[in-house]
Amino acid sequence: VQLQASGGGLVQAGGSMRLSCSVSGHTFSSHVMAWFRQAPAKEREFVAAIRWGSASTTYADPVKGRFTISRDRANDMMYLQMNSLKPEDTALYYCAKANSLSTREREYRNWGQGTLVTVSS
Repeated sequence: VQLQASGGGLVQAGGSMRLSCSVSGHTFSSHVMAWFRQAPAKEREFVAAIRWGSASTTYADPVKGRFTISRDRANDMMYLQMNSLKPEDTALYYCAKANSLSTREREYRNWGQGTLVTVSS
C-alpha cells in the first residue's frame, strides 16, 4: 500500500482546511487509515483514525469536535477536514496505514510523505 498526502498550506486561525490522502495498492476492510502530525521540535502524534471497512473513527482529544476524518473507498481516498484551526495545529501532517486500530505510531507500517499545515495567529 502506498499513500500520498496533499492539501496543506497556510491558513489563518479560525479557518478551515481539508487534507487528502490517496491510497494505492491492496486494501482490506480490516485496515485502518490514520492521520498523524509532527510539530516543530516535537514528536509525531496521533490525530485521527478510520476503519477502512466500517468507517468507524477515533480522534485525539486536542482535535475532537474540530477535525473530521473520512474515507471514500470507491476512489481510494481518505480525508481530514480541519475546522476552527489554531496556531498549535501547525505541523507536518502524515497519512498512514495499520492492520488494526491503534493510536501508536509503531503500529503503522505504511506512511505517506507529509504535507505542511501552517496556521497563522
